[in-house]
Amino acid sequence: MSKKKDLYLGKAGHLYAMAEFLMKGWNVAIPEVDTGDDIFVVEDDNNTFRRVQVKTATAKLKSNNYQVQYNLPITQLKNISNVLLHYIFVIRYNDDWQKLVIIKQDTLLDYYENQNLGSKSKDGKKLILTFIFSSNGILTCSKINLSNHIADFADFPTPTFFK
Repeated sequence: MSKKKDLYLGKAGHLYAMAEFLMKGWNVAIPEVDTGDDIFVVEDDNNTFRRVQVKTATAKLKSNNYQVQYNLPITQLKNISNVLLHYIFVIRYNDDWQKLVIIKQDTLLDYYENQNLGSKSKDGKKLILTFIFSSNGILTCSKINLSNHIADFADFPTPTFFK
């Protein structure tokens, strides 16, 4: 895929993720300066604030499963602050958006450090994650079952005004 096409895919993924949050009653904003957070998500009634990093990729069919690969900076993953980052993995497959995969920063870091999730890039600066979706709906990465993170909006409950 060309670099220019990647930019369009990335922006489409951001907008898809933002639309999903809006449909759940959360306000969204794109920071004017990207210092690692792609989206700010806010529940206006109680001022709950979430930081979001969106990663978007196109999946490919490989022997009855579809696979998608992401790269993320290891320094970003390890930089824990008082407001944790939520990684939103957006998948485009067969010209359709799939359910979002949502993993909180500390959980993803635990998978990486304690369960050997993913692999490092050649320069050691990026974490490479290959998600495999089996035909029975199971999501794995490095043989770790991540299915419980599919459409896991637990940290983004629907506000009472929106129910």
